[in-house]
Amino acid sequence: MSDENKDAPPLPDRLSVDPASPHHVAAVFERDVGIRFNDKERFDIEEYCISEGWVKVPAGRTVDRRGRPLLIKLKGKVEAFYR
Repeated sequence: MSDENKDAPPLPDRLSVDPASPHHVAAVFERDVGIRFNDKERFDIEEYCISEGWVKVPAGRTVDRRGRPLLIKLKGKVEAFYR
């Protein structure tokens, strides 16, 4: 962890980028967050849960009736870190 990230809040077990979600923590997004899924860094993660081992990613360009992307859940090894 670099010096600038020492004062950053700890990453939660479950986090969502959607501000309407109860798992959204705005203080975490003041810094750049990285997600490694199955030992490969991904940039399209919308939500993750480390303890349950899943991530949610958009299903192509498909959107729901409110214009938000439809998400699919992928299971595997999840690691979150500050860049």
